[in-house]
Amino acid sequence: MVIKAVKFRKDGYYSQPFVFGGEEGPEKFDPQVRYRGSLQNYLIDTGDEVILVDTGLPAGTPEEVPDESSPLYTGKDISGYMEAFAALGYKPEQVTKILLTHKHGDHSGELRSFPKAKIYVNADETSADELQGLDNIVPVNFTDGAYHNFPESQKIADGVYYIQAKGHTNGNSIVIAECDGLFYMLHGDITYVDEALYENKLSVVFDDLPAARETLDRVREFVRSNPTVYCGTHTPQGYENLEAKRVMDPDHPVPVVLAEVDFTDRKASGKYVCSVCGYVYDPAEHDGVAFDDQPDDWRCPRCKQPKEKFNKA
Repeated sequence: MVIKAVKFRKDGYYSQPFVFGGEEGPEKFDPQVRYRGSLQNYLIDTGDEVILVDTGLPAGTPEEVPDESSPLYTGKDISGYMEAFAALGYKPEQVTKILLTHKHGDHSGELRSFPKAKIYVNADETSADELQGLDNIVPVNFTDGAYHNFPESQKIADGVYYIQAKGHTNGNSIVIAECDGLFYMLHGDITYVDEALYENKLSVVFDDLPAARETLDRVREFVRSNPTVYCGTHTPQGYENLEAKRVMDPDHPVPVVLAEVDFTDRKASGKYVCSVCGYVYDPAEHDGVAFDDQPDDWRCPRCKQPKEKFNKA
């Protein structure tokens, strides 16, 4: 088995209030502390089949233009997701299965580029707008029982397990791949940065807070009991852990390296991008109403996050 990262954005950041403030409130944390951000998904080559874990942002999603007040920034384009996928030496028709961690556009953006693959989705998530019109969806009901301390799982292939992990969204899931005595935990947004796992903090983004807490507790218990390489989507720590085969030790965190942020002005287009789900606000699609003119209680049409989660594009 070979596991690879599909890297498509770099040099982003996530502020401490955003990644730590889910339970205590963002006001308890320092907005000037910004942890390194990126975007990558993962590919599992079992030798018999090629399995993707998530499929990036949709082609054409504009880069954001953050400022000092932006709580998060997904980073600069390295390439589009499909170009990053191709750079690993694979073709779309080789992909047999896609395991979706959750519906948000930075995880589901290019599902339609793999029409021959079966898309495994938590059955609770299949009604999501992002998944409509796809005829290769396989709803997962987690009928294979417990996997270690996780009560609901589905075996996808030898050594590859799909685990129910509700909280971030109501249909959130994680993937665990067993290889050479290690457990590779490939996840979407259990945490945005590894510091949150070490500090036992939830981000401010969730559909179900009690479920998110239960999931994080189970993840931390699993990591303590099993040699786990923790591979996230939103931080370069994800692929750094993968490439180093670094086993997560909650009691001995790796040294923190904060983001180096350049807020040099770049020309904005008038569009805005939701930093949580990737929704692009284009005034032309909203009767010409500028984003700033939307009421303060306006929310993202896709993930229902407030205006403050949007960045200029």
